[in-house]
Amino acid sequence: MLALVSCATAPVPASRPVPAEGASPARADERAGAPTALVQGKSRWVAVPWTELPGFESDTLFEAWNAWLRSCERPGPVFAPLCGEVRRLSIASGQEQRAWMMARLQPYRVETLQGIAEGLLTSYYEPVLKASRQPGTGYTVPLYQPPAGLGSRKPWYTRQEIDALPEAQAALKGREIAWLADPIDALLLHIQGSGRLSLTEADGSRRTVRVAFAGSNEQPYKSVQQWLISQGAARVSLWPDDTRLWVAQNPERVQQLLWSNPRYVFFREEAIGEADAGTGPRGGQGVALTAGRSIAVDRDSIPYGTPVWLASRGAAADLQKLVIAQDTGSAIVGAVRADYFAGTGPQAGELASRVKQPLRLWALWPK
Repeated sequence: MLALVSCATAPVPASRPVPAEGASPARADERAGAPTALVQGKSRWVAVPWTELPGFESDTLFEAWNAWLRSCERPGPVFAPLCGEVRRLSIASGQEQRAWMMARLQPYRVETLQGIAEGLLTSYYEPVLKASRQPGTGYTVPLYQPPAGLGSRKPWYTRQEIDALPEAQAALKGREIAWLADPIDALLLHIQGSGRLSLTEADGSRRTVRVAFAGSNEQPYKSVQQWLISQGAARVSLWPDDTRLWVAQNPERVQQLLWSNPRYVFFREEAIGEADAGTGPRGGQGVALTAGRSIAVDRDSIPYGTPVWLASRGAAADLQKLVIAQDTGSAIVGAVRADYFAGTGPQAGELASRVKQPLRLWALWPK
């Protein structure tokens, strides 16, 4: 297995010598014939014909091209040579884009190392929340910048310790970005990793800013929904609505619910200009996410910047489309696992709360 290099690392041809770090499968093919399977960390990629990709002939590829162009702002060594062609094709027809993909890329069905090709799709979004620059008038839940020396203690304090220990509170004093009114909103923001704040400034003026992921306490993520199930909650399928319902019925247990997830996220504030208003936050690749076309993946299975064909059918959505691997998440672990970026605001949040359905993936890799 090769360590990940920059934003993309070549998978290793199965049962073949490992190519030099950063080498593409195409170069390995020229030496010893086309591999039918590649190993990428936790996953096995099996070469397949384009006809295996459901819906490939009907996707509106230009929607995905914007996400691909963003990946080309920070390409890894494998996809960088293709970025000039990707840019030129941004004004091409869907038929021309499809023909180019078939000529330049090879689809690989993503499987576990044991050969299982079906996994799980979930979804996330960018919430928009009301906030205040100053505490008070109902705004009591702080959002923090990373404390000084965060990396010197691993893991850092748990969520419960951050709320309760004087030394943790002292380390965070003066690091407040803004205050929210609802602790469930704050938990939601921690789970999603970023969001927009409709912010009331100290002088009473209002503006919208983005708070983006800037670090965590490196404690393990624990599902609040699973904790609610263990407590006998009757409904936990819709996040966060069912959680709010439980809180309304059990107000004395709010802290216990919050502390069930020890992971805590720190943020940085970012201005939102005209060019940023229609895009999502920056994902793990360092480029802005595109609603409906960006996914979070396990980097040990699919490198950043990889175009991926996604197929998932469930009650929430029927998806057969081109997406780009541009983000990751602490709960996104495994070969056939993805988190679908639904977009910004309540409508995207409603979709994201309902997506939990079977998934198949095909990595599209240069020939």
